[in-house]
Amino acid sequence: MTETTDRHPPPRTHGLLVHAAARYDFLVWLLTLGRERAFREKILSFANLKSGEAVLDVGCGTGSLAIAARRHVGSTGTVYGIDASPQMLARAEKKASKAGLEVIFKNGAAQALPFPDAQFDAVMSTLMLHHLPRKGREQCAREICRVLKPCGRALVVDFGGSRNRGGLLAHFHRHGQVKLDEIVALLGEAGLTIVDSGAVVFRDLQFVRASAPC
Repeated sequence: MTETTDRHPPPRTHGLLVHAAARYDFLVWLLTLGRERAFREKILSFANLKSGEAVLDVGCGTGSLAIAARRHVGSTGTVYGIDASPQMLARAEKKASKAGLEVIFKNGAAQALPFPDAQFDAVMSTLMLHHLPRKGREQCAREICRVLKPCGRALVVDFGGSRNRGGLLAHFHRHGQVKLDEIVALLGEAGLTIVDSGAVVFRDLQFVRASAPC
């Protein structure tokens, strides 16, 4: 079961909007060599989700990570996914419905999250930050901090810069990448405390974990 609260045109946002939902899923499958489920579980292990928690996936795309997160938080938890692309959200809704899981998908911009302060135990952003310009990244980081509960957790995963100039990876981060130290700086300047960081499966894919003030 899914719930979609907004059917209006996507909010005005500065950055790249990805609308080719089916193509995106196929590219993810290729990138992970058909092991996308294991890849999602690896990402979620960094988020350390617990039963009953409220979780937000910023730039949720076609919803795969949000749907997997819903399984982790159980029947007493809630998961929201937000994306600026209606096409991505439409595909996400179908996938969640097929899985029989309730995920709340909303149309919105990462730079102005449509949620009240201190709503979420965990906020995730995966392969989204590099689509935003510098100012948009700063706004997104501040918004993540704002919507986190005290002691809440943030997880950002993105391309840190590939040594390969062509091939499959170029399809994903041809629009840019975000260096690991930049992600650390963005989250720190937004008011979050960096917990740890490092590589995720692929050598140019990086993660940063941070926590909100307690």
